[in-house]
Amino acid sequence: MSEKTPITFKPKQVIKRLISVLGDRSQDVIVNRFGLGNDTKRQTLEAIGKKYKITRERVRQIENYSIINIRKSKEYAKEKVVFDELRKIIADLGSTVSEEGLLKYISKDKSTQNQIHFLLVVGEDFIREKEDNEFKHRWSIDKELSKKIHSSLRELYHTLSDDEILLESDMVEKFLENLKDVSEKYKNQEVAKRWLTLSKLIDKNPLGEWGKTGSSNINAKGMRDYAFLVIRRHGSPIHFREVAKLITELFDKKAHVATTHNELIKDPRFVLVGRGLYALAEWGYMSGVVKDVIRGVIEKNGPMSKEEIIKKVLKERYVKENTIMVNLQNPKFFKKSKEGKYSIA
Repeated sequence: MSEKTPITFKPKQVIKRLISVLGDRSQDVIVNRFGLGNDTKRQTLEAIGKKYKITRERVRQIENYSIINIRKSKEYAKEKVVFDELRKIIADLGSTVSEEGLLKYISKDKSTQNQIHFLLVVGEDFIREKEDNEFKHRWSIDKELSKKIHSSLRELYHTLSDDEILLESDMVEKFLENLKDVSEKYKNQEVAKRWLTLSKLIDKNPLGEWGKTGSSNINAKGMRDYAFLVIRRHGSPIHFREVAKLITELFDKKAHVATTHNELIKDPRFVLVGRGLYALAEWGYMSGVVKDVIRGVIEKNGPMSKEEIIKKVLKERYVKENTIMVNLQNPKFFKKSKEGKYSIA
């Protein structure tokens, strides 16, 4: 079954007509440089230079002259409808789009992607902005709009704290708030999501949550990071066996139960709140054994009755009331007043 594609023309045929205006060597240079032949690997200037016993600089000149000659030719003028179609696709995708995203949108086939890439290079309407530290390779048909998008993405990055994690809908909303003087037709979820992917500094994790690329919450490196994302997503204390199971399911990483448990014990982001049950420290749970939790509760609230202490400790720990009472009655740690209130010994 042939691949469904948004283009109505056959890029291979278009290119055949366009490069027919070039000499044999120039055609060969273009075919090899852009991976337009049976081999889809784009060859380096050095490799082609070796083949023809010329310098890499000379190969670059031949490539540049070939593109100029194609643009000046009658064949190029005849293909206006093709370039108009490509222009419309880019406009519909938001006028500025990542190279990878654009090529994948048009086709999953590497050969077709190379052909479209060549047509974009030849087309005079298309502006290619090279990858840098902040952004990926991208294509644009509107320089001014492109500047606004880049500026808004920079602003968005600076509003994020280092380990902030946002749901996709929240990240899109935050981004759209930063977009200034941009036509309303572009202010929608799909275009905004596409523009977000231009940034190398902002990314999403496998759970579809967004944040800074450098954060372990976005680029999880090991079991502890995966466990954090799993427990956070679960939203309440969870057994370490279940954590291991969810890591395997959601991240396709083999998580051994014992290893997962060991990693949870070592990391201050996690708090043991019951038999094998872990919560996140950022949820406000106190760390330590039950007597430490009782001590923390009394330090925070002052002398309290048995009932008040049990109620507060049960918010921090999944334990039996009897366990709290046993700890509370240890005179080494706690004392009871005549009024029946407990304080630290």
